[in-house]
Amino acid sequence: MEDYQLLIDLHKNAYRQGPGGDTESKKALDLGMLDKSQPLKIADIGCGTGASALLLGNLLDAQITAVDFLQDFLDILNTRAKNSGLAEKISTLCCSMENLPFEDEEYDVIWSEGAIYNMGFEKGVIDWNRYLKVGGLLVVSEITWISNSRPLEIQQYWEKEYPEIDVSSSKIKILEKNGYSPIGYFVLPEHCWLDNYYQPMQNNFQDFLLRNGNSEDARAIVEAENEEIELYKKYKNYYSYGVYIAKKLHLP
Repeated sequence: MEDYQLLIDLHKNAYRQGPGGDTESKKALDLGMLDKSQPLKIADIGCGTGASALLLGNLLDAQITAVDFLQDFLDILNTRAKNSGLAEKISTLCCSMENLPFEDEEYDVIWSEGAIYNMGFEKGVIDWNRYLKVGGLLVVSEITWISNSRPLEIQQYWEKEYPEIDVSSSKIKILEKNGYSPIGYFVLPEHCWLDNYYQPMQNNFQDFLLRNGNSEDARAIVEAENEEIELYKKYKNYYSYGVYIAKKLHLP
């Protein structure tokens, strides 16, 4: 449990808790071809401290339910929403993404950046389908191989961390067989990892260690994060986050 609290402490003050970018989120929104003339109801699942929710709140006429199982992250999002004048558009919900209290076909959009891996891509897109209106939009980013083969070191690392890692064609097939029509896909560029996620985290390592007494557990977390960063720098041509945009079909 102490390790868990340390991970929260490391990530809660960051703008992003995973790779991503405002430009890329806008691109996903454009590919989704939403009717922006109508008010929208959006669920941002695994929202972290709210980078996506805040962006969507600024760009759309929408009521956004921002979901995370960590209240620490939601407290920061609530403050950011208030400071940005978005408190009336963004409501937060602390619960598991596997046990959502939503109504069937309640949402126009389900959005989830860098979080669906917590329950697994296939389980996530199947379970969340019921909450989308027919014709509604699913936008998820998912760790994805971007080459057909890769060095054994990185293959073993990610298969241990996330056994569902696969190429985009396999992810798209999962969408197609579970009631969705894929309408867009792209790969997050390098700056979404290095500039927007890894570098801010590295900048915080020293303060993080000081806050936590330079404990062995805190140093182990920093070491593990540095290992992941170095692996990305070494093998970035083989994997990234894929962003998948799909519409819910009406099935007989």
